[in-house]
Amino acid sequence: MFKRIIAIIGKETRELLRDPLYLGLALVVPMMIIIIMGEGMTLDVKNIPVAFYDRDRSAASREYVSSFTNSEYFKLFGMLDREGQAEELMARGKIRLCIEIPENFSERLAGNKPVSVRVAVDGSFPSRSEVITGYVGAINQQTNNLLLSRYKSVYGQNVSLPSTELIAISWYNPTLESKNFLVPGLISTILMFYPSLLAALVVVREKEVGTIYNLYCSPVKGWEVVIGKAVPYIAISFVAYLLIFLLSVLFFEVRFTGSFFALTVSALLFLTCTVGYGLLISIIASSQLAAMFITILTTMLPSFFYSGFLAPVTSQSALGQFISAFLPSTYFMYIVRGIYLKGASFAIIWPDLLALLIYAVILYFLAIACFRKKVN
Repeated sequence: MFKRIIAIIGKETRELLRDPLYLGLALVVPMMIIIIMGEGMTLDVKNIPVAFYDRDRSAASREYVSSFTNSEYFKLFGMLDREGQAEELMARGKIRLCIEIPENFSERLAGNKPVSVRVAVDGSFPSRSEVITGYVGAINQQTNNLLLSRYKSVYGQNVSLPSTELIAISWYNPTLESKNFLVPGLISTILMFYPSLLAALVVVREKEVGTIYNLYCSPVKGWEVVIGKAVPYIAISFVAYLLIFLLSVLFFEVRFTGSFFALTVSALLFLTCTVGYGLLISIIASSQLAAMFITILTTMLPSFFYSGFLAPVTSQSALGQFISAFLPSTYFMYIVRGIYLKGASFAIIWPDLLALLIYAVILYFLAIACFRKKVN
């Protein structure tokens, strides 16, 4: 009995060593997964881009600003000079926090009177917005303690505290409901992975059954084949997008404040990218199994950990931000959350649409070039 088992073990071992694809999947894929997840998953709330609207422009207000910028948790984006600028920057995802210092800041502190400081937090990441509000409160309390110690040294131990009071508001998701954050992000992740996987099996399936040689020998041009194979999968994925959108609004009751037309145009362009990426994988891959694993490793996992789904891209490492810049889901994540939660218009999302358009052109150019090479 054991001899037969050992013989089967030996046979399977030889088969495994003889096939570089299976050997690679067994050894390389686990390492790739831990690298992707380990580098992309971050729970730290640091380097929060913050802007200040200093209406007082005094030494006291500058010191108050420094108490935040000297912290490891905040990174100064810039000083604002007009009303409404904070909302524009937050709608574009450039800042996550804006602190407005009133005109009479130093005067009221010098007069031993409390001062109200307005704090606007981006609520599109609910759990992080709560942490950010906590950070702001802690640093503000440190500032109050410093003021108290100064006043005690001048006026004695019984002096009252001229404190800075925070008026915190959460923009775009006032109730901080997680579904308003998760569902739009899931739409981006699903539309990155699902159409790519469908398209990734198109050409490689014909390779395995041998029907691809009919196309190689036909007078049909490479770009005609690529476009002809892409359109049906873009169409079926577009129907899936419409169903997902209806579920998000009607079933999950996600807050939708933007333009359905803007979202639909963006989704159509994004689906063109993801189907094109799947076709490129299908043309390059030698088997359906390889195409599936490549698609999963390069679409689903990066979309979860690098596109801004779980955490803002700005909170990732330099390598993580570099990787996210090459993912189409990063740009669509900005678009879909911007339209759902912030009511972003074409004037806000056009840079992300331009990035998706460039991405689509490059992908289809590579797919056509690789198909021509196969034909030759």
